[in-house]
Amino acid sequence: MTKTFDVCIRGDGVVGRTLALLLARERLRVALVTRPEKPAGAHPVADVRAYALNSASRGVLEGLRAWPEARFATPVLEMQVWGDNGGKLDFTAHSVGQDALAWIVDVPALEEQLIQAVRYQPQIETVTTPAKAALNVICEGQKSASRDEFGLTRSVNWTVKPYPQKAIAARLELAKPHGGVARQWFSGGQVLALLPLSAEQGNLAALVWSVSVERAAVLEKMPPEEFCQALEAVCGQETGPLHLTSERASWPLALASAGHWVGPGWALAGDAAHTVHPLAGQGLNLGLADAACLAGVIAKREYWRGLGDEKLLRRYERARKADVAAMGAVTDGLHGIFAQTDARWQALRNWGMKGFERSGFLKHWLTRQAAGL
Repeated sequence: MTKTFDVCIRGDGVVGRTLALLLARERLRVALVTRPEKPAGAHPVADVRAYALNSASRGVLEGLRAWPEARFATPVLEMQVWGDNGGKLDFTAHSVGQDALAWIVDVPALEEQLIQAVRYQPQIETVTTPAKAALNVICEGQKSASRDEFGLTRSVNWTVKPYPQKAIAARLELAKPHGGVARQWFSGGQVLALLPLSAEQGNLAALVWSVSVERAAVLEKMPPEEFCQALEAVCGQETGPLHLTSERASWPLALASAGHWVGPGWALAGDAAHTVHPLAGQGLNLGLADAACLAGVIAKREYWRGLGDEKLLRRYERARKADVAAMGAVTDGLHGIFAQTDARWQALRNWGMKGFERSGFLKHWLTRQAAGL
């Protein structure tokens, strides 16, 4: 006899596993579709990703006992942002009465925490193919194959705005301790971020560098020494000499969103529902907020309402769609402004950054928003 479940989650990344744990806590039977294991002898590729997680995301993961240990979750005490022509912004955790603005979390460590939590949750069963369930939740990322089954890749349901950029990620060793300071540079149409790793007084950083597709092709082929020289040319004197400690990874950037997030018996979450430019570091925060919201809607449903009821699922869509659209508009707008290389745009950006730095209430409000407060 074919086993049936309450919920089948397609996608075993951070969002999928978090959602599975949240639903299992509600005593629902969850099938989690996992990726096939790599064949024996396959060369492992080191994962160089790191995510900036805010207070809301930390609260969700801590509630599941899946927050990584301290050495894999470095607090951001301060965020320094440079524009061209001398513009600069400075955000501090102290200004909003918090211990940290965010935490830079090592992705492999976070995934391992979630894998272990799922393994010991009896309400969750890992499967290799989709199982029969009252509700299917697609968490497979922006290249989701399962969306095809529900007809969600047609232009009417899936809108994509490709950016003429790629993101390059790597791990770096700094010449001096980072002190819990995250740094970001907007310069000549590119966005370069150095995110602190290895605890507050460590000297390792995660790089996320958004550049044109043509520039990315050149940077990816550079010898490590030349690559670091190119980084130092953007960072100036702020970091001192840099040393590349990992392979480089890259991916194309796009603003994408589904027209419909839910339907009878199915829902989208995370990058399967939306993607934004990484310049604000909010991608995974949005996905984890999706998981928490969907689990909350299901937990509060009327006793007579089925899990796949479209009216029920619409509550989740309405609750999340506006927030995600707002973040998409902000990141898209910032990308549009900082992608301009004309000197007049540079002067305007510099004026705007200086004005914002002196704005008081507006700056305080935005800092709290970014911190997930």
